[in-house]
Amino acid sequence: MNAAATPVERLEAVLATMPAIACAVSGGVDSLTLATLAHRRFPAAVTMFHAVSPAVPDEATERTRALAARENWRLTIIDAGEFLNEQYRANPSNRCYFCKTSLYGAIRPATTAQVVSGTNLDDLGEYRPGLEAAKEHDVRHPFVEAAIDKQTVRAIAKSLGLPDVAELPSAPCLSSRIETGIGIDPAMLACVHAAEKFVGSAVAAKTVRARVRATGIVIELDAQSLAALGETAVPLGEKVAQIFRDGGFDLAVQFAPYRVGSAFLHPIKLITT
Repeated sequence: MNAAATPVERLEAVLATMPAIACAVSGGVDSLTLATLAHRRFPAAVTMFHAVSPAVPDEATERTRALAARENWRLTIIDAGEFLNEQYRANPSNRCYFCKTSLYGAIRPATTAQVVSGTNLDDLGEYRPGLEAAKEHDVRHPFVEAAIDKQTVRAIAKSLGLPDVAELPSAPCLSSRIETGIGIDPAMLACVHAAEKFVGSAVAAKTVRARVRATGIVIELDAQSLAALGETAVPLGEKVAQIFRDGGFDLAVQFAPYRVGSAFLHPIKLITT
C-alpha cells in the first residue's frame, strides 16, 4: 500500500479489492463511517446489515435507518438471534465471541458479498473475542487493513459531512454492562439503557455506564460529571434504583469513575449513596 496515500485513499484501495461488500453496521461511529464511504465510492457494490436485539439501543437502530434513508443505502435489518444461544446468555468472559458468531452467521446466508466490519486499529489493542468469530467467518476489517485508528475514523466522518456521527461517543452493546458470570437478561438490559438515559440527561454527562455487578448497580461517570454530583448523588441513586426495581431487580446503587470495557474485572473506588 502507498505510504504517501491519505487515509481515505488507503481505505478506498482496500475496498476496491472487494467486488461486492456486505457491511455490518452497528450504528456506531466506525461502522456508519465505513458504510457511508463504501457506498459513496462503490454504490452498486455495497449492502448494509444491521442487527436488532435487546442489547442494541433503539437509538442505534434509528440512527442507522435515518442515515440509510439519507444516503439511499440498501439496508437489511436482521435479528442475529444471539439470545437463543445459551453460551451467550451465560455471559462468559468471551461473550462477544458468541455474539459475533451469531451476527456473522446470520449475515452470511443472506449474501455472497465480502462481509466487513468497522473494527479499527485501536481495537486490536483491547480484548476483543469477537475478532476470533470474525476470523472464522472470513470477515475483513478495512480500517485495520488501511492502518486507520479511531481518531482518524472520526476525521473521515467529518470529511464526509457527518459531524454528528464523528462526535458519537463510544457505545458498546448493552450486554457489556453486565459483569461476567451474571446472565444476560433482556429486562435487565432495558433497565440499564433507561438508567443511562436518565443519568445522562440529569447531569449532562459526557460518559455514563450503568454496570450490573454482583454487588449491585454501579453508575460510572466521566471525571467531571462525577466530581460535580455532590448532594445530587443520593436522589439520582434512588431514581436509578427505582428504574431497576420497576424492572424486577432490587439492587443497591453506587457511583464510580468511568473505566473502559471490562473495568469490572478490576478493583475500583466506589461512592455509595
